[in-house]
Amino acid sequence: MSKTPEPTTGGCMCGAVRYEAQGRPLGVAYCHCRSCRKQTGAPVVTFVAFEADKVRFLNRERKIHHSSPGVKRAFCDHCGTPLSWEGPARTFGATIIEFYISTLDDPDGFVPDRHWFHGERLPWFDVADDLPRFHGLEVGEKPVQHGPGPSRAAVGPEP
Repeated sequence: MSKTPEPTTGGCMCGAVRYEAQGRPLGVAYCHCRSCRKQTGAPVVTFVAFEADKVRFLNRERKIHHSSPGVKRAFCDHCGTPLSWEGPARTFGATIIEFYISTLDDPDGFVPDRHWFHGERLPWFDVADDLPRFHGLEVGEKPVQHGPGPSRAAVGPEP
């Protein structure tokens, strides 16, 4: 029996970019920030974070977009699949690679335990769970709430 957990593997839709991460993840979280939503076209994203030095790309390097100072967003230049957010993270005290959970080969075992940038969420979208919601990335921060809040969605015109 192995003392080391099996590597976490994943990749893009076409299979051109594959990755593996060794060890346990640092965390799993929903992110509601506008930048992540723009990168993926989704109303919210879910990340699983690993220390960058525990990750390797196997058959083809990912392409990098420098989205802001010190932050890289990786994607496959063949099929366009967004793969990761990469950069220094105060929350974890290390340079990390956060993979979009849907790029994992087996995402079922990676359950989120928090929400980041909850104040930036789309007003008509929230996740029905009791997890803590943070304004940012939570270093020294208390959650703004647990569980979904009242909808900020605008009500349409009356019939």
